[in-house]
Amino acid sequence: MTLHEKIIDAAKDAQKAGDEGRLATLRLLLSELHNREIEKRTKGEPPALTDDDARAVFQKEAKKREEAIALFEKGGRQDLAEKEKKELDRIREYLPPPMSRGEIEAVVRGLKDEGLSDFQSLIKEAMKRLKGRASGQLVSDVVKEALR
Repeated sequence: MTLHEKIIDAAKDAQKAGDEGRLATLRLLLSELHNREIEKRTKGEPPALTDDDARAVFQKEAKKREEAIALFEKGGRQDLAEKEKKELDRIREYLPPPMSRGEIEAVVRGLKDEGLSDFQSLIKEAMKRLKGRASGQLVSDVVKEALR
C-alpha cells in the first residue's frame, strides 16, 4: 500500500470516527498530493505518485508548520501555535523518523573516506543519501564540522 493510499484510508477512518482535526489535516495532505500529481502531469511525467513524491510533499508541509509555529510563538499566539503543532504531529506520522546527529556524522565520515573532500560534493552526496531523513541545515552543519 502506497503512502497516498494510506492517507486516503486514514481520511476515511477519521471521517467515520468524527475526528474533525485529523480529517482536516488529511484532506489538506490529499489536496497537496493531488496538486503534485497535476504538477507531474504538466511536466510530461507519469502522474502516479511514488512514496518519495508523497514524502517530499509531507516534508514540505511539515516545514511550513514548523515555520508557522515559530512565528506564532514569536507573536505571542500560543493558541495558533498549538493548532499548528497538532497538525505537525499528524503529518509526522507519515514521515520516517529523522536521523540523529550521530547517524548523519557517520554518513558524512563514510563519504569522506570514499574520497569526497570539498563542501559542495560532500553536501550533494550526503543530501542524496539522507533524502528526507535529515534537515538540510543539520547536514550542512555536520559537513562544515567534518571539513574543519
